[in-house]
Amino acid sequence: MIPDKAPEDDVFYGCQELQKEAHIPTFEKYKELYMKSIESPDEFWGDIAKDFFWKTKHSGPFLDYNMDVTKGEIFIKFMEGATTNICYNLLDYNVHERKLGDKVAFHWEGNDPGDELTVTYRELLQRVCQFSNVLKSQGVKKGDRVSIYMPMVVELVVAMLACVRIGAVHSIVFAGFSAESLCERIMDSQCSLLITADGFYRGDKLINLKLLADEALQKCRDKGFPVRKCIMLKHLSVEESPLGSQSPPSKRPCPDLQVSWNPEVDLCWHTLMRDASDECEPEWCESEDPLFILYTSGSTGKPKGVLHSVSGYMLFTATTFKLVFDHQPDDIYWCTADIGWITGHSYITYGPLANGATSVLFEGLPTYPDVGRMWEIVDKYQVTKFYTAPTAIRMLMKYGPEPVQKYKRDSLKVLGTVGEPINPEAWQWYYNVVGEKRCPIVDTFWQTETGGHVLTPLPAATPMKPGSATFPFFGVVPAILNESGEELEGPSEGYLVFKQPWPSMMRTVYGNHPRFEATYFKKFPGYYVTGDGCRRDKDGYYWITGRIDDMLNVSGHLLSTAEVESALVEHDAVAEAAVVGRPHPVKGESLYCFVTLNEGVTFNRTLEAELRKQVREKIGAIATPDYIQDAPGLPKTRSGKIMRRVLRKIACDERDLGDISTLADSSVVDQLFKNRCCTSV
Repeated sequence: MIPDKAPEDDVFYGCQELQKEAHIPTFEKYKELYMKSIESPDEFWGDIAKDFFWKTKHSGPFLDYNMDVTKGEIFIKFMEGATTNICYNLLDYNVHERKLGDKVAFHWEGNDPGDELTVTYRELLQRVCQFSNVLKSQGVKKGDRVSIYMPMVVELVVAMLACVRIGAVHSIVFAGFSAESLCERIMDSQCSLLITADGFYRGDKLINLKLLADEALQKCRDKGFPVRKCIMLKHLSVEESPLGSQSPPSKRPCPDLQVSWNPEVDLCWHTLMRDASDECEPEWCESEDPLFILYTSGSTGKPKGVLHSVSGYMLFTATTFKLVFDHQPDDIYWCTADIGWITGHSYITYGPLANGATSVLFEGLPTYPDVGRMWEIVDKYQVTKFYTAPTAIRMLMKYGPEPVQKYKRDSLKVLGTVGEPINPEAWQWYYNVVGEKRCPIVDTFWQTETGGHVLTPLPAATPMKPGSATFPFFGVVPAILNESGEELEGPSEGYLVFKQPWPSMMRTVYGNHPRFEATYFKKFPGYYVTGDGCRRDKDGYYWITGRIDDMLNVSGHLLSTAEVESALVEHDAVAEAAVVGRPHPVKGESLYCFVTLNEGVTFNRTLEAELRKQVREKIGAIATPDYIQDAPGLPKTRSGKIMRRVLRKIACDERDLGDISTLADSSVVDQLFKNRCCTSV
């Protein structure tokens, strides 16, 4: 959703109390360090690298790269020659060198109030070592890919760090995705093993995750790719055999949960862990060895396997977490994201643990069992730094300030937003009601591809403007280009690009480097192209104006219009489909779908429900269309190209269509306006 244009002079200043102990206490200090990060990157990142353990030191420059496709293959290399292990730095180093073994790593808060678990750094290290040995016992070795499809439980963190410890590459699939989406990602990354759970609750809704995993594995077999083994965590089920005898962590077990079991493929997490040693030497990895693959939607409809590597990602996520949230040793930090998305990778697992932080890990929903759940948790754990999505803020705004004000929230010091631009109205509510005008808001802009924050305020240093991501993080050099690729100076609006890489920038699209080059570097050689539009105001502040490619930002998650269109067209009744975004007061953007039916097919409620089900099954619930409109014809140019600009106008009931002289048949537009959907599901 394009943010409302807030007055550029509407500036808010951070809390003076924060400045007393802040890592970056003033804007002048920010500017000084920023220039150092750009002009002397080896010295800047070299100082940061001293806080980590290296088995062998790097040689040569910290950063070597080519981002110009006209000068050869695109590459980014950071700290070549160095060897380390991220799991060792996150756990062993914290336990043995920093003496944080008894410090809480995670307060797990389950879906239902009262479901809770506390895990220290020492306990987390022991569990990770055990599961590392489990993976090794199943033949997993360095470089192998492992797929993880789990709810928000501590074992999800254990599984991902166990992969990292032995040098395997994890590919986490959000537990809200469908069996088809899971199958597609398993096959693309050629995963040899799947880790999942029996099921979980989202509010009152029971999700049979094992059933979906079984469907995905069957689809893999049908396509000629059998996955060797599936390790299942018993989270809800209560059967004693063959699933083991350990009690499930949930206080709401589900005896009716049907869990199928294939002894040739399925293994029980608890049984395997009972026999596993809690000592496991880490695999020492090269800086540019692959760390993980995380899939994000692509404009072609086929998800892209974004690949991140070891050292650069570790240093950048650790540094952004420390400085953007101004992390202090006694903080209690809570990021409400799901680990299935990049926010959960970088700012629930890797960044916080690298800093020895104590975090809240939340399985539930912000509105269950009531709309005060988030603030109840803030008070319960005395959360000091809180990070959530604008979608959640807008949703809670609907209920007014009373559910917030029932709770003290006096522990809060810094608030953050992630996933999409926050509109100024939501920013003001967050600042005034949740933070009571004393907590700075860090409105962070970044992507799966960037690995960490690239545009962001620093809480004690940066004067804030509601709706603006403000200024670049250290080592990041943004620019705004026009359609011709010319850099624009001063106040301007155009394509947001970056002029040089930073340590955590993605290295490639897994298995398809030409796609990496074409997607991010071909349009404007010499620049990384974000796919977002941007405005820079007279004070140099950056404002993200939304996607400018064939992508939609729905509730902070990118969806490909082509992927949704492909799912719709697979239905026998549909001849053609076109999908556009329509502004939504909570989600930012909603999916508005135009479908042209085959001859003799009638559009009705039954068909509409079938199409929604089809998209859910192919992609996942997050992609469920909000609107589906009967479109006897689509507005096309004489060359046959669909004019999506016109469809967006129709979806929003805006009659000023601009220049439509290239339309092959203008009568199509009149019919589409007559057929408009006025209500969503």
